[in-house]
Parts: sequence; C-alpha cells; structure tokens
Amino acid sequence: MFFRPLLRIVPDHTKINFMNGRHAGLIVSAVLSIASIILFITPGLHYGIDFSGGIIMEVRTPAPADFTKIRAGLDAQGVKEPGVQRFGEDTSVLIRLPVQPTEAATQIIVGKVRAAFEQAQPGSKVMRTDAVGASVSDELKTNGFLALAVSLAMILVYIWFRFEWQFAVGAVVTLILDVTKAIGFLALTRFEFDLVMVGAILTIIGYSTNDKVVVYDRMRENLRKYKTMPLRELIDLSINETLNRTLGTSMTVFLAALPLALFGGATLSGFAWVMLFGIVVGTSSSIFIAAPILLFLGENRLRRDMAPVAAKAG
Repeated sequence: MFFRPLLRIVPDHTKINFMNGRHAGLIVSAVLSIASIILFITPGLHYGIDFSGGIIMEVRTPAPADFTKIRAGLDAQGVKEPGVQRFGEDTSVLIRLPVQPTEAATQIIVGKVRAAFEQAQPGSKVMRTDAVGASVSDELKTNGFLALAVSLAMILVYIWFRFEWQFAVGAVVTLILDVTKAIGFLALTRFEFDLVMVGAILTIIGYSTNDKVVVYDRMRENLRKYKTMPLRELIDLSINETLNRTLGTSMTVFLAALPLALFGGATLSGFAWVMLFGIVVGTSSSIFIAAPILLFLGENRLRRDMAPVAAKAG
C-alpha cells in the first residue's frame, strides 16, 4: 500500500512548457549578472574586518547608548576616524577603527576607546575586541575568493564524471551566474562581506548543485527511457516530474532560514538573507538557466552520446 503525501505544492503530472521561456530566462539572468558585476565594481562590496583589516570593538552600555557623548569622548581621547553605530539592542555599540601600524599602537587605541566610554557612560563593558592586520586581511581575502574558485572547479570535475560534458558545462555556467547574483545582492544591500559571507556563498553553491543534480538525474533517466522524444519535450517532462521535490526542498530550507533572517540579530541576519536570496536564485536557475543551456548544447549531441550507454544498459 502506498501513501500519498498530504501536501502537494503543485499538482501531480503537471505539463508546464518551461522551455517556452528559455530565451527570457537567459536574458533576465544575463542582465542581472551584468548588473551584479557593475555593482561589484562600483560601489563595490562592503568588506568586513576579515578582508579590510582594522579593529572592531563591541561595547555594552548600562543605559541606552548616548552617541553624542560617545563621539565627544572618542574625540577628546584623540581617536581618529571612528565608526560608531548601534549593534542590535540600544545598549550595544559597535566601534570600527582603521588598521594600526603595530600591536602596541592597537593596544593604545583600544585603551583610549575604553577610557572614552567610561567617561561618556560609566559602567560600560567591552564585550569583544577583534583586530586584523593589513597583511592578514589580504591573505584572508585571497583565500576566500580562492575557495569559491576551487569549489566551482571541483563541481565541474564531479558533474563532468557523473554526467556528459553538456551537463557539466550547463551546471557550472549556471553556478557562476548564481554566484555573481549573490555578490551583486551583497553589494546592493551593503551587508558586510567577510568569511561568514564566503561560507554563505559556498552553502548556496552546494544547495544549487544538489538541486541541479536532482533534475539532471531525471533527465538522464528519461534520455534512456524515451529514446525518440525530442530533447526539448524531454527536458520539460523531467522538470515537471521533479517539480514537487525541487519546490518542497526549497521551501523547507527557505522556511528554516527565514526566522534566522528576521530574528537572528546583526551577527547572523546578513548570512540568512543571503541564504534566502540564494535559495530563490538557485531554484529558479535550475529550471530557467541550466535546462536551456543543456538544450542548446545537447540538442544535436546528447542522443548520439547516450547511444553507447543505452546499448550497455540493454
């Protein structure tokens, strides 16, 4: 006896002609990716301390922070170019300071900030102090972007060995477009780009790859099952057959990340919003980007490439 799920996001046996919108999907994706590249160039990413270097101090005040007194106290102590902002609660203050030339200079300016807060609002407590030098931040930035490049290269190799080369090219091109959109989203929203955001983008790459592998697996099965069906119809059939699973997985992850975006505070909300954006982009790109690329690359090749495989299976 088989049990049907209580909730179906879309009806069974849908016959949506997704490939009718392949040109529009590719054009919209290209426009958004080009806009993201422009945003990456100007105004650029808002690099966090991991990549820009400097000092970050989180201070908790006994009463709601009085920013006028705090800035006056910092000025009186000779603290130059401080960035002062509220951090979550109205008693939490985040101080950003430029990179200092030596560790001794860092200790001196941290002491001045402590003194400024004690003068402005006695009883304030320094909750954390993070300092990253210029050379360390450059190394972290290089390693962060290198991690993104290596992950894309490894996915290319994995899909190339698991599927035919047309699938691999379609998946990696789509993932690159997904990553550019995520970076454009970061540049537009001005969330800090730090190691946490690199982790968010790597998570998006992993999620998007998994979604594409599910759809690609069904396409490969149907290539063997329907040996005379035109590739365009077969791709539409495969997407429709996996649509409930694709949307169900996306909604589950989306709903799990949404509370974190809304209530995770300043530390985690940026990570969660990037994740939510990546889920939407990754799901839609599997249908409207990866599949059309596969159609264009494989329309005259995949049937011939699959013939030896079908013969061995038979």
